[in-house]
Amino acid sequence: MHLGQLLHGKPQADAPGALKHALAYEICSKVVFAGRRRRLFGRLVELAGVGAGDRVLDLGSGPGYLTALAAQAASPGGSAVGVDPSVPMVGQARCSRATANCSFEVGRAEALGAADGSFDVVVSSLAVHHIPEESRGRAYAEVFRVLRPGGRVLLADFRPPRGRLGRHLVGVTAGEVMRDNPVDRIAPMLAEAGFGSVSVSGVGGFLHCVRAVKPGDGG
Repeated sequence: MHLGQLLHGKPQADAPGALKHALAYEICSKVVFAGRRRRLFGRLVELAGVGAGDRVLDLGSGPGYLTALAAQAASPGGSAVGVDPSVPMVGQARCSRATANCSFEVGRAEALGAADGSFDVVVSSLAVHHIPEESRGRAYAEVFRVLRPGGRVLLADFRPPRGRLGRHLVGVTAGEVMRDNPVDRIAPMLAEAGFGSVSVSGVGGFLHCVRAVKPGDGG
């Protein structure tokens, strides 16, 4: 059994990619990022252009680390809400990171409960590969729907190594989903969903980041 299987636990019928072991995930994140987590995730907030007054949605928020950083960047006057399909993850996030302008909800990226144009920015870190592949198109369409015209999205996910040894190690430790993660499909799928100004960059050597803008005046 590899690490991915341990963190997922028993599959959730309506969200098979949801992680169950929230505290274990939090501990693993601290170990994996080895003191670089704040710098790397802070860079994601910067790339997304989160500023004071923004309404931010974090998809697949997990224990809420990125959500909390986005909420800080959106202050004063703004807020961030994290959405995750895992009840244990949302519970952990609420206990450790909820504040007056940082909240968490149970939900799925492909069926968001938010109204049209509710957010200025959508962010996501290491969550796209947890969305069933057949549902990702709907998830990107939902991101487009809940953003205001001129709103921005920043999706960051794990880029597998290209070398055979590196791919083998990722497969053994994290599973096939991480080893074969098709991050190069994110940008074209966002374009298909209607986004413009799509750009790709890397952060930390292993995060594949795609930024895009919903067309409109943003007024």
